[in-house]
Amino acid sequence: MTTDRILTARDGAVGHITFNNPERHNAMSLEMWRDGEAAIREFCEAGDIRVIMLTGAGEKAFVAGADISKFGEERNSQAAVDEYGAAVKSFQDTLTVAPVPTIAKIGGYAIGGGLAIALCCDIRIASDDSRFAVPAAKLGLGYAATGIERLMQIVGPSFAMEIFYTARQFDAGEALAMGLVNRVLPRADLESYCSDYAARIAGNAPLTIRAVKTAVTENLKAHAERDMDLCAEQVAACFASEDYIEGRTAFMEKRKPEFRGR
Repeated sequence: MTTDRILTARDGAVGHITFNNPERHNAMSLEMWRDGEAAIREFCEAGDIRVIMLTGAGEKAFVAGADISKFGEERNSQAAVDEYGAAVKSFQDTLTVAPVPTIAKIGGYAIGGGLAIALCCDIRIASDDSRFAVPAAKLGLGYAATGIERLMQIVGPSFAMEIFYTARQFDAGEALAMGLVNRVLPRADLESYCSDYAARIAGNAPLTIRAVKTAVTENLKAHAERDMDLCAEQVAACFASEDYIEGRTAFMEKRKPEFRGR
């Protein structure tokens, strides 16, 4: 799906989602949270999309948080606040559990809710002029424990506390050192690098990638909550698949495998 504020496109097996509100640094409105979730679901259910890449329109931002200009109409009552919060959570949950790999291509600001979107992705690749922050402590607002948990899982408790305590902006080099992002590239190289990166992932065995993503997800849960049977089932599905035969055959024939996800 494509709307005015959420743009979607396909490049082979790669699905692209662009947050399109550049005049406000791609700040998110209620409509964008909802349409963004719908776009993720559409790609996940398509059957032929193996990677989803998320990015922001323009040169200044990935997503710079919520669109404050919309608060008067979108948060004008407790019911409206609850509705908005539910839409944000639904978007983030859908992105986090997407069965295909997700990549945040970050060029510019990733602030507050924008950083939270990036954290819901599997991999974060940023331009060297990107900036990151969670300014909650400058605004006096409370931050949900689940959001803090995700940040802690990625950068660890000490860096998570530093990000929240200082509420300052961190540059791309600091973000890389903390493990907040996977790669930092010169701005001019970001587009081509991410395209090649996504194509490389899309060319690998999707059942293997699904099994790895499931294992990582389950291992991040408390021990008693982990579904190790599901992990074992997905590993077994890899060995029982046509792709396993294709992978071995291609290796012996010294050619690139053509995986079909079955």
